[in-house]
Amino acid sequence: MSELATPTRAQRPEFRNINALKDLPTYRLPAAGWVSILHRVSGALMFLLLPFVIWLFDTATTSELSYERFAAAFSAGIGFVPGWFVKLATLGLIWGYLHHIIAGLRHLWMDATHAVTKEFGRNSAVVTLVLSIGLTLVLGAKLFGLY
Repeated sequence: MSELATPTRAQRPEFRNINALKDLPTYRLPAAGWVSILHRVSGALMFLLLPFVIWLFDTATTSELSYERFAAAFSAGIGFVPGWFVKLATLGLIWGYLHHIIAGLRHLWMDATHAVTKEFGRNSAVVTLVLSIGLTLVLGAKLFGLY
C-alpha cells in the first residue's frame, strides 16, 4: 500500500562541496565568471597602484624638469627599479583600467536593461575580454615603442 501512496520521481543531481585541490584544476569557468573575477582583480590592482598613479601625475605636471624625470623613469628606471619594470607596471595599470571600465559598462548595461540571459552574458563577456586585451596590446605596443 505504501508503494502506491508515494509517486516515483526522477533522481535529482546531488551537489557536494568542491575539493580545492582535486576539483578546481579541472573546473572550467565560463567567460562571464572570468570577467567577473577579473573585474575584481582590476579594481584591486588600480587601488594598489594608486600611489604610483599619483606619483606619475604629480611628476608629469609639476614642471618641465619633473616631466623629464617622468619620461626618464620609463627608460632608466626609478631608483633600483629598472625601466622595463616601470613599463610593465604601467601596462598592468592600463589593462586594469580598460578591463574595469569595459566590464563595469557591461554590468551597468545588464542592470539597466535586465539583459541577464545566458547567451547575452556569454557574448558580452567575450566582447569584454577581447576589447580589454586588444586595447591593452595596442597601448602596450605604443608604451614599449613598437610604433
